Amino acid sequence: MIDDKELIARVIVSNDHHAYRTLVAKYQSGIRQVLRRLTAGDHALADDLAQETFITLYRKLSSFRADAALSTWLHKIAYHHFLKSQQKAYKKHEQAEYDFDNFEIQKIDIDKDLTIEKLMRQLSLPERTCITLSTSVGMSHIEITQVTEFPLGTVKSHINRAQHKLKDFVRKSMNK
Repeated sequence: MIDDKELIARVIVSNDHHAYRTLVAKYQSGIRQVLRRLTAGDHALADDLAQETFITLYRKLSSFRADAALSTWLHKIAYHHFLKSQQKAYKKHEQAEYDFDNFEIQKIDIDKDLTIEKLMRQLSLPERTCITLSTSVGMSHIEITQVTEFPLGTVKSHINRAQHKLKDFVRKSMNK
């Protein structure tokens, strides 16, 4: 299998569409999953943002400096597209209101992703971002700081707070 550096070189130097498709295929699933968690289950928005992420990848690949892994750079692009979408929604007053009191967790193993997406709605945006990048993507705290531009201590606090909120919510839901 060809490594990312070789694929990037082929895209930049030869405009190799096959190499670009290979990069997209390698990272698309992970980027879409992260965006679905960040959007708290809005699959259509997550898919749109993933598409924007890969368009940006194509347009800006020549500016990739390889200071971090390509996956870290892609997650940063995806996160910035997500933030822009949230700013637009806020400006248009289109943010959805959720009724958390009526949410019950039933048979978590049946549809794990939907349950996780509903749980993610319990978290603030920074908490949701940090916990998703940590647990779903497996990024280190340092990599999360590169994506979010949050200080290291803030990243650790958001992850810790998110874990406590999620545990408390699950505990309360199971006791109902």
